[in-house]
Amino acid sequence: MITNQNSSQPTPLNKGNAQNQVNQPHKRKKKYTPHGLSGFPNLIMNILFAAFSMMCIFPFLYVIVISLTDEKTLARNGYQLLPEIWSFEAYRYLWQMKDQLLQSYTITIIVTVLGTLVSVMMISLYAYAISRKQFKYRGFFTFIAFFTMLFSGGLVPFYIVATQFLHLRNSIWALILPLAMNAFYILIMRTFFQRSVPESILESARIDGASELRIFVKIVVPLSLPGLATIALFSTLGYWNDWFNALLFIDEPHLVPLQSMLMKIENNIEFLRQNSLAGGIQNDLLSAVPQDAAKMAMVVISTLPIAIAYPFFQKYFVNGLTIGGVKE
Repeated sequence: MITNQNSSQPTPLNKGNAQNQVNQPHKRKKKYTPHGLSGFPNLIMNILFAAFSMMCIFPFLYVIVISLTDEKTLARNGYQLLPEIWSFEAYRYLWQMKDQLLQSYTITIIVTVLGTLVSVMMISLYAYAISRKQFKYRGFFTFIAFFTMLFSGGLVPFYIVATQFLHLRNSIWALILPLAMNAFYILIMRTFFQRSVPESILESARIDGASELRIFVKIVVPLSLPGLATIALFSTLGYWNDWFNALLFIDEPHLVPLQSMLMKIENNIEFLRQNSLAGGIQNDLLSAVPQDAAKMAMVVISTLPIAIAYPFFQKYFVNGLTIGGVKE
């Protein structure tokens, strides 16, 4: 038997290569950037995005400054980024109605939390049904959802159905049910379920005897948290900023949400302004009301809670919007 004696011994060439690899300095890895740029182009890109971010933040900061500006200074100098006289008079004026505002805040928080839960549940169930190919009528129900994006029955039929058939007038459900379903959100979740939930996992669960509801709760929901968080954020913004349904259906003062209460306060201020020509007493009353500053203060107290909560949903929000554009 002939054996290769040189097979177990390293050749001089291999020794040289090993020595070169030891002596060769390690190459620096390029720093990863999301847009693939480095150096001066990366600096320019960061400056542009920083400028764009400031353009988005600046209007809200400007509103905060105006709300803290003295009313006479506003009347004399107009809006300024650095006013001559700072004042909390607008917030003191709103604090005089603290009981009504706190009640409205409570109603708005209840409606927002409960409405978001109901909306996410209904939208996700509807979207999951029309995302499954084995569902016989998924084309019909998809068309029904899409049809409502193009055509509407109008305000009068909507009001009749809500008050005469569902008896929602002066009920907290009048602030929840009209916004619970949204066709655009349904289509977003349908696409999300189709792209992010593998059909093989669902088939394995069906083979093991799991029902569709169990599959949805135990498998689909945990895999779809980014999409559900996106829809929850959209629904939260919709419920928080809603004032129209309260204008239609709510007459009881203890059920008025925050946006409607702020609109009533603004209307009262506008009423004082329009009727300020009757005499000196009314002019004194009008001068004591911080008109423009109070309006900006109302914007601040209605926007600040959502602005604080948004960063906690931002990661899921971005993932949920971009997942639909990725093809397998």
